[in-house]
Amino acid sequence: MLITQKPKENNASPHSKTIAVDLEWFEVNKRIQHKTARDGKTFRLKFLKENPNFQQNEIIHQENDTNYIINILPCDCLIISPKNNFEIASICYEIGNKHLPLFYQDNELLVPFEKPLFRQLSAMGFEVKSEKRQLLIPLKTTVAPHGESESLFSKIMNLTQKEE
Repeated sequence: MLITQKPKENNASPHSKTIAVDLEWFEVNKRIQHKTARDGKTFRLKFLKENPNFQQNEIIHQENDTNYIINILPCDCLIISPKNNFEIASICYEIGNKHLPLFYQDNELLVPFEKPLFRQLSAMGFEVKSEKRQLLIPLKTTVAPHGESESLFSKIMNLTQKEE
């Protein structure tokens, strides 16, 4: 089945059956992909005009009394529990310099597992552990690419400087 847009209305009844379509965390923004639901039904997802940005438990297709929903699979993650705002800033800086995706859940920072990063953060004294988790809430930034307008850092610095 070809899906080119998300359902506009949720026509789910309380008695509807739900069947998961499993995605890896890095597939939630892919515009074109082929997936098989847990009942064996195949889907061709083709979002050419927009980023699909699939969310956990989002309905992508409804058929009779069946809802096909997105399930983001757990993966090996680094879980970092910062103790204060300074640690949050330091961790975000280190991860941002490596251009790695960063997620936030339950007052913890999560990153897809990378052994070198695990060693580095542990050596820096941060509380880091590894376990399987779903990566559901990505941290997004509004920083402009290099060379374009004013960066987020510049804006913050301008706001903190006293006017004379």
